Amino acid sequence: MIHQYKNNGYAIVLDVNSGSVHVVDEIVYDVIALLDQGAEEPEVLEKLRESYPEEELKTALDEIHTLTEQGMLFTEDIYENAIEHFKERPTVVKALCLHIAHDCNLACRYCFAEEGEYHGRRALMSFEVGKKALDFLIANSGSRKNLEVDFFGGEPLLNWDVVKQLVEYGRSREEECHKKFRFTLTTNGVLLNDEIMEFCNREMSNVVLSLDGRKEVNDRMRPFRNGTGSYDLIVPKFQKFAESRGTKDYFVRGTFTRNNLDFSEDVLHFADLGFEKLSMEPVVSDPKEPYSIREEDLPKIMEEYDKLAKEFIRRKKEGRGFQFFHFMIDLSQGPCVAKRLSGCGSGTEYLAVTPWGDLYPCHQFVGMEDFLLGNVDEGITNPAVRDEFKLCNVYAKDKCKDCFARFYCSGGCAANAYNFSGDITGAYEIGCEMQKKRIECAIMIRAALADEEASRMEQQEK
Repeated sequence: MIHQYKNNGYAIVLDVNSGSVHVVDEIVYDVIALLDQGAEEPEVLEKLRESYPEEELKTALDEIHTLTEQGMLFTEDIYENAIEHFKERPTVVKALCLHIAHDCNLACRYCFAEEGEYHGRRALMSFEVGKKALDFLIANSGSRKNLEVDFFGGEPLLNWDVVKQLVEYGRSREEECHKKFRFTLTTNGVLLNDEIMEFCNREMSNVVLSLDGRKEVNDRMRPFRNGTGSYDLIVPKFQKFAESRGTKDYFVRGTFTRNNLDFSEDVLHFADLGFEKLSMEPVVSDPKEPYSIREEDLPKIMEEYDKLAKEFIRRKKEGRGFQFFHFMIDLSQGPCVAKRLSGCGSGTEYLAVTPWGDLYPCHQFVGMEDFLLGNVDEGITNPAVRDEFKLCNVYAKDKCKDCFARFYCSGGCAANAYNFSGDITGAYEIGCEMQKKRIECAIMIRAALADEEASRMEQQEK
């Protein structure tokens, strides 16, 4: 399967099954397009004779033939035949999302968690429930050594003492169980203080800082419950925290809505504030909401991703670059087979735990009783749900089978698919279009930066 596109002056050819990326000239681009449509070499020569000299066409055909022989073009799909074996792999839990607080001190207008309540009641997780969750993870992780635990909400800092206790408990069990915990935290920053920052810098491998961008954008969608904005309070805290992180990860994560379709300005605002690790996600919400993204918004959104990609390159060349989550793409080896086929592992490798210990496939399914898997006392009591997620992969999704992005997005988010199609093997098509654009931009960026590096090396040699 071949995917071709042009972006920022680059003609790019992606061999989907091998992951090989080629930046080519116009003649090779046009020849590959015809070959991909099933044309034979004589037909290619005939159709392109008026556009290019015959000798150049033959040279292009020879180059394409060599790449094909080397397994870098027109390769076969080696994963589809292995999918039955993949389905039979043993289920090992490697990550938990602990809903440490079903409560929040903000009232974000787009929040799928309903201000932290998740279709239910406000509650804080007790140490006893969290301890059982960590014990469940250890017991169900098989031989896997590295385990991940994300403290989530609502707002986790509303239950900070229990967060600290659970980190201490997890650390106390690492040596005896031959495990290593990687703790992460997602926070709106309202309660951040020096003690919390110091603890996080010591114990949290990653911290996600929620901020939506420019002051007017953030305060419109992320107010306090009394309607006042949160920007002025949290930005100085986030700046101090990010600067203190050293080599440890953090991401300033925003959500853009129909109210700020010029979201590239919000990402660049993050960078101008001094943040270096950034993410901006499209809102996923009921289409009836006035802030929901609609199909007619896609042209503007695609334009914004292109604009952001070009600015990303420019700032990188100027020595003031930043990371953008959706442009972080590894073309050297790509994800492992399991990731390529089934993504985040929700419902099997990754589970969410409510404050009272119920287990769900992920945080977005919490409160949907049809997806209740079990609890931390008894373990998985509804294996049918787990098995349904275990069979969810790119080949189980009709929309994915012929999509060039399938091995990058791994079939996309099961929760979004369910919410928009009624089936975890369905698709959230607006989200798919945005994902494909982000991948195209990410690949183009790698091409542009490789060009820059080649030019720099050439100058050094002169």
